[in-house]
Order: sequence, then C-alpha cells, then structure tokens
Amino acid sequence: MNNYNFPSLRINLLLIREMERLSICEHRSSGGLWGSRVVHTCSAPAIPAGRITALQAVDLWKNHFTERGVMEPDHSSLYIMAYLLGAKTVKSLEQEKLSEFLSPEKTEQMWKLCSRRLSRMPVQYVIEEWDFRDLTLKMRPPVFIPRPETEELVELMLNDLEMKPGTGIGADSQHTCLEVGCGSGAISLSLLKSLPQLKVTALDQSQDAVDLTRANTCNKLFLLNDRLQIHCLDVMKDAETVLSLCRHVSTLLLFFSYKIVFDHAALDGGKDGLKVIKQILTLAPQILSNHGRVYLEVDPRHPPLIQRWVEVNPKFRVCLFLFVRPRFCILRKEKSNKYHKLDLD
Repeated sequence: MNNYNFPSLRINLLLIREMERLSICEHRSSGGLWGSRVVHTCSAPAIPAGRITALQAVDLWKNHFTERGVMEPDHSSLYIMAYLLGAKTVKSLEQEKLSEFLSPEKTEQMWKLCSRRLSRMPVQYVIEEWDFRDLTLKMRPPVFIPRPETEELVELMLNDLEMKPGTGIGADSQHTCLEVGCGSGAISLSLLKSLPQLKVTALDQSQDAVDLTRANTCNKLFLLNDRLQIHCLDVMKDAETVLSLCRHVSTLLLFFSYKIVFDHAALDGGKDGLKVIKQILTLAPQILSNHGRVYLEVDPRHPPLIQRWVEVNPKFRVCLFLFVRPRFCILRKEKSNKYHKLDLD
C-alpha cells in the first residue's frame, strides 16, 4: 500500500461542510453517502485529445475544482495525482516524473478519481486509503474518517499505559481494551501495533464499520493472532451482550461520540449529544477492573456536562479529569465512591 499524509484534508468536518454545499453538485447513492452506485450531476472537463503531463493534469483539475467551488482544490488534485503515481505526496516525486506524459490509462484514472472529488467525495474516499499514525488503512464510505486529533488521543493513551504508575501495567503484563465505535479500526490497530501485550475487543453498530475494521486487520506490518475480537453490536440495544463479552477490562474503554448531525446514525447522541455516552458510562463500572480508564473523544461542549453527570451519579465510582484538549475526557474507576478532580501534572 502507499502511505499518504493529508495535512488539512484529514478532517471529518470536511464531510459536514461539503454536505452543506450539495446544492452545487447533487449526488445520491443507494448505498448511503458516497456509496458504490453514485450518480453525478457535475460535469467534468473533457479528457484531452492529445497527451498531457502529470503537472498539466494537476493544474487543469485544480482550476476546475476552483471554478466549481470544491474545497481545497490544490490539495485535491495533488493527492490524487500522487496516489496514481505511487508516491506519498507530489513533493516526494521526482520533477522529471511530473513532467512526463501520462499514459492513456493513467489519464483515464485521473479523470475518474477527480470526477468523484467533483461530487464532493472526500479525497480519502476517492483514493480509498488513509494514514493514521504509522498505519495506512483502507477507507470507504459510509465509515467516518478519523479526526487528526484522534492521533493525539492515541499518543496520550499510549503514554498513559506505558508510563502511569498505579495502573497495574508492566512490560510483561497482559491487559485488555474495549473500543466502542471502532469505525475503520484505526485506534484499535494502532494500539495493538504499539503494545504487543495488548488484547482488544472492538465493537460497532455498523456492519460496514465492522467489515472495514476486519479488512484493515490484514495489514502486513504486524501479526494480530488472537489479540483482536470484532463484533457488530449496538451498546444501546445489546447492553447485556456487551457486558457478557467484555467484563473485567483491565485498562481502558474507548468511545467516540458527537452531537447529532444530518440524522446520521453514527453521530446520534440524542438531544444533548450524551445519550450513548451516558449508556457507556453506566456500563463502564461493570466492565472495568479497578483503576481501569475510560477515554472519550467528544464534542468540545461535552466534558463539563459529563463531569456534572458523573458527580451526581452515585453508582459511577470514578475519578474524572479533563485533558488539555477540549475534545478529550478521561475517567478512572476507583474502589470508593469519592470523586476527585485530578491534576494532570
């Protein structure tokens, strides 16, 4: 697989902002957002009758994207070309290669992929690959593209697991993790690659997400053996099954939730955006072992709401502390019913 770096394109908000612009280019799919059968009503420029160089193709499509109001037109054309030429970025290509004429096959591929981008399909879906830390993952709709901040959360968790005293984690100890809402499998796979002693159970209510996570486990960079279990489960409807599968998680529980947007099921957090989060926090004390932790990536408005909910919930025995980034919220199960605001220092 190629390895790509998307500076500002790797942002899920791109999906939302571009969906708001669908009036410019209408597009529908029988398989959900940007599914396999897509009908485009935007017109692509005609394929040149003569031969065209890579740079000429990039410039042509950048101008066309600009005229049609496609966001980040330069990045869009550049990364698609890099993908076609087998490079990480266009800057990493030899200038001579950029000046070479494209083969008829490459030209046709460029027009096909750029036409998808013209329909406001994110570049990650267009080229069907995406970088997450040191992994290159398959990516396809309707599974969401992880936010760049999520990489920071993984780094935080790794530092926590490897360095925090009092967690019961050592170099030779076996510990387990539950991820709720695994999506493409980016977080679970990244943790498994970095921590050979870790075992993960990954859940998602979407069969598309479960299938994509399974597809991404085929990465040849490391062997999972039996360290990853993947299940299609809805924590709202299948709570008892989740509890039976995931009791005594020794270290942490992951969950990612956002306020409802465009009625998409994966984002449905209810009126206050906390419906599924509250369910997770209700189940967490029954799942986690003592000192086990819950890592949440949430809407920036949610951490204070979560803290207040925890403080008034006498059955949830945790310590709560908030990370410096407003999207991260970390909770730790304690033996007592006392609550403490922890200092990250």
